[in-house]
Amino acid sequence: MKRSTFLKQSGALATLSLLPASCLSMASDRLPMGLQLYTVRDFMAKDPVGTLKKLKAMGYTDFETYGYDTEKQSYYGFKAADFKQILSDLELTTYTGHYGVHGLMEATELEVGRYVDSCIAGALALGDAYITWPKLDTAYHSEAGYQLLVQKLSSIGKQIHQAGLGFCYHNFGYDFASYGGKTGMDWVLEETDPTYVQLEVDFYWVMHAGVITPKALIEKAAGRVPLWHIKDMDKVSRDYTELGKGSIDYTRLLPSAKTSGLERYYIEQGGNFAQNSMQSVADSAAYFKAHIERLI
Repeated sequence: MKRSTFLKQSGALATLSLLPASCLSMASDRLPMGLQLYTVRDFMAKDPVGTLKKLKAMGYTDFETYGYDTEKQSYYGFKAADFKQILSDLELTTYTGHYGVHGLMEATELEVGRYVDSCIAGALALGDAYITWPKLDTAYHSEAGYQLLVQKLSSIGKQIHQAGLGFCYHNFGYDFASYGGKTGMDWVLEETDPTYVQLEVDFYWVMHAGVITPKALIEKAAGRVPLWHIKDMDKVSRDYTELGKGSIDYTRLLPSAKTSGLERYYIEQGGNFAQNSMQSVADSAAYFKAHIERLI
């Protein structure tokens, strides 16, 4: 999924030739700094292209989408192919997206198939690797709800797998509550096949629930967590906050990327912005590059 980068100046090439091979390897192997675009949803609604340009200037080069229109097969008002071209022109990428598959809990098999086919078409047009199930609605926070969830995840995961894509379940805090003697996360891990269902682990919600540590969860789901959400928690309200301003010490708590099977991570802040969402992602980017990036 990575593009080759061509050096345009001989001076740059000469400089690189003086660096140790280990340094070059570390630079080339580093994952792109990613952002869940939902964080800047207000700016994306007004000026998607201008917003992407500003995010690139901050150092973000890979994005997780949200809000795909299955009827129009569009992202942010652009047809999927056109949005892909915009990204390509800006030398930006996407790798996954949050799709409305959580709304299919009571849908018929035919309805599910059609909806997921549209999601697949969009993801393939962008060149993505994964489709992500974003949440479980409150009505299904029960043993029966999770029993239905794992059935839906399994069937949808198989359909997505057949199209050559991966499928991830994104956790919230309620996934660590007990339903019928085991947590919601255990329902997902134990009752689905990792071939068809993987995880996007949101560390904020892991810490918010306080049932298991990020490292312990990744060890429990080793090789099954290709995607991470990295965000911080306000020290008083426990709401979202900018990286480095909250209570989550990633320098101490960050799990092993290798154990996880990590392919991409996304910085995110769902709200509670100090000034505005764009300033918050700029502040988080600066902190991330200074303190966290080297740990992944």
